Amino acid sequence: MNTTNPSQAIVRNSPKPDLLNLSTLINSDVLFKNGDVVLILHKGEQYSLRRTRNGKLILNK
Repeated sequence: MNTTNPSQAIVRNSPKPDLLNLSTLINSDVLFKNGDVVLILHKGEQYSLRRTRNGKLILNK
């Protein structure tokens, strides 16, 4: 007989935070501290991430 109540099941099955997941969150203010464009090298290809005047982000290859 299963004696686990539903609230325990939710806690047990919910994803556990770990340092890897926390370390991948980067505030955009840090990325754009030197201007409105960040160049990203990904698998040998260069991308530009741009912040618009309205605060939107645009990624171009």
